[in-house]
Amino acid sequence: MHHRLAVFSATLALAVVTTGCDIGKITVNTTAKVLLRAQPSLQMESDYQLAHDAIPGALKTVEGFWVVAPDNDNLIHILTEGYCQYGTAFVDDDWEAAKFAKKLDEVEYNNARATQIYTRCLNYALMSLGSRWQKDLFGTSDVVTKLINDSGEDDRTPMMWAALALGSIVNHNLSRPEILAYLPTVQQILNRVIALDAKHPPSDAQSAALPHLALGMIFSAASQQFGGDPKRATEEFQTALKLTGEKMLLARTLWGYKVGLQTNDRKLFHEQLVKVLETPGSIWPEQRLANEVAHRRARRYLSHEKELF
Repeated sequence: MHHRLAVFSATLALAVVTTGCDIGKITVNTTAKVLLRAQPSLQMESDYQLAHDAIPGALKTVEGFWVVAPDNDNLIHILTEGYCQYGTAFVDDDWEAAKFAKKLDEVEYNNARATQIYTRCLNYALMSLGSRWQKDLFGTSDVVTKLINDSGEDDRTPMMWAALALGSIVNHNLSRPEILAYLPTVQQILNRVIALDAKHPPSDAQSAALPHLALGMIFSAASQQFGGDPKRATEEFQTALKLTGEKMLLARTLWGYKVGLQTNDRKLFHEQLVKVLETPGSIWPEQRLANEVAHRRARRYLSHEKELF
């Protein structure tokens, strides 16, 4: 028995050596499938602080796996979504809190940190999209337009994350004209994603709503005097709400806050933010963390209502 076991072990070792088999990579590829299935657990988290503290370590662990297996699509998908959502839920929150507190050093620090986090999201999205995207996305307007128009349904989700990441980078670098110049590209990508969705609606409600949420933020980023469009912003935020059965509280929060300020409509601001706080985060268990973020921001905005109006 021992002899047979020894022969089997020696044969296995020889096979590993002769086939160039990477046991670590095999293990990681198997683990990646489990991680993808486990990913919703963080999205379902109801404790904001717990998620705030847990996600960076989780992302770095997954990134370590990716170093071992850099061609694993599951890991790239997790890292793309993970870094974008970490930036939106936590880094942007720290940045915004510093702005309200008028802590200029912290605002600058979190601007730089957000840029780095969203750049990671963008880089992972571009890995999924391939070498043409990595090159042409930063080309002339004609090259970018052709790139976007040539992209199909298989590119839809990484295109969405690329647009969200690039748009967020722009948002944190508004004083840099060379980065601000990418805003039309962001809008083009989002419009392409929405056009693809019209033909092939995503099964995931959050994924369907996110491009509209992003466009709502673009159209509400400036006053009408400086090119903002509160009507279009309202339509996009309301579409995001409709696609999620009124469960995406962040869409209502941003609608009330951004369009309320954009149009100096205190009634809209107050009513929508109060409605967010009156709606339990558990209305959407699969996206509980996002709804907790919406609650957190709605409370912040309402606490500054007198200053804002």
